[in-house]
Amino acid sequence: MTRFGLFFTGVTLTLGLGVASHAVEIVHWQRLPLAVALHVGEERVIFIDRNVRIGVPPSLGDHLRVQSAGGAIYLRANAPIEPTRLQLQDASTGALILLDIAAQPADPNQPPLEPVRIVEDEVSPKRLSSSDSATVEGDPARPPVSPAPETPIPVVLTRYAAQSLYAPLRTVQPVRGISRINLRRNLSLDTLLPSVPVRATALAAWRLEDEWVTAVRLTNTRAQWLTLDPRALQGDFVAATFQHAGLGPLGDSSDTTVLYLVTRGHGLAESLLPAMSPIDSSLNLPVPADRRTSAQREP
Repeated sequence: MTRFGLFFTGVTLTLGLGVASHAVEIVHWQRLPLAVALHVGEERVIFIDRNVRIGVPPSLGDHLRVQSAGGAIYLRANAPIEPTRLQLQDASTGALILLDIAAQPADPNQPPLEPVRIVEDEVSPKRLSSSDSATVEGDPARPPVSPAPETPIPVVLTRYAAQSLYAPLRTVQPVRGISRINLRRNLSLDTLLPSVPVRATALAAWRLEDEWVTAVRLTNTRAQWLTLDPRALQGDFVAATFQHAGLGPLGDSSDTTVLYLVTRGHGLAESLLPAMSPIDSSLNLPVPADRRTSAQREP
């Protein structure tokens, strides 16, 4: 009995050590920067379980090695690092997670730092207006307030595109289902506003369900103030929104704005009117007999 008890105790201690050596530090992302400590010369793993882009300040240079694979980030400090902020951006939604890292020389008497797992509190992104369903308490005669209608997708897309271009990335509200779309290179927008003296350039595009939004930069090409009118747009669009109502003279700081075009079922390229090439109708006229005869006599 004594031998069995000692053996069982030994197994228990061994298993306990094994579990402790694989412990993971859980941190919750609540829109506050997360502090992550590093030891010089040691690699620390951060599990985030999503594809992210990592923004590293140029000041770190060779002091920090950063690698990512399969939803995990591997950080290794090659020298002491003062508190510095890293940005992790979700590749699908654009949402940001901020890390404040700092690296110090490792103490030989301390064990290696545990891996970190970042857990984002489950907040279901809504496409509803700020008014929620409510019931008037204490007054059964009054009917409950009906819930506000769901925000239309064109509004959600336009708001998200405007925030992505004009607001700091950390303030962009993530929307589940929105994805960045690649634009056709050198997309011609000559037929978009043919009657307005502006130069149009496609900047970026996003998609949600079956609708697309494309951000188009508009620049005034004249020296006069220009008022923008959505009725001048040519194409098949669900919605169109100008960032500003007008454009200042060419060369002024207000000579450029952004136009957000929402399309359904396809992107902007398929929603534009076809470019009409100039036609010289005289090429289709019959050649006079005298001109045809003179042409035959020429050597």
